[in-house]
Amino acid sequence: MQKKATRKIGLEIDASLYAGLSRVAKRNGQSRRFLLEQAVRLYLETTTPSQETVRPAVMSHFRKSARKNRKLLHLLAQ
Repeated sequence: MQKKATRKIGLEIDASLYAGLSRVAKRNGQSRRFLLEQAVRLYLETTTPSQETVRPAVMSHFRKSARKNRKLLHLLAQ
C-alpha cells in the first residue's frame, strides 16, 4: 500500500478542546491525529461547500418554504 503524502502543521487550540479531543481519542483507541483529520475532512465536505454548490439540505428547506409561502410571495410581488 502506498503511503499518503502528509504535511506537518503546528496548532494552538483551546485547552478544553484539546482535553476533550484527547479523552475521545483515548476512549476510542484512536490517535488525536486521526480524530483531527476526520474533523477537518467532515468540515470541508459538509460545512464549506464550494461557492457554486448549495448543500442539498439547504435547498430542500428553501423549496419547502417557497411552496408553503407561494401565495404570500405572489401577493407581495403585486
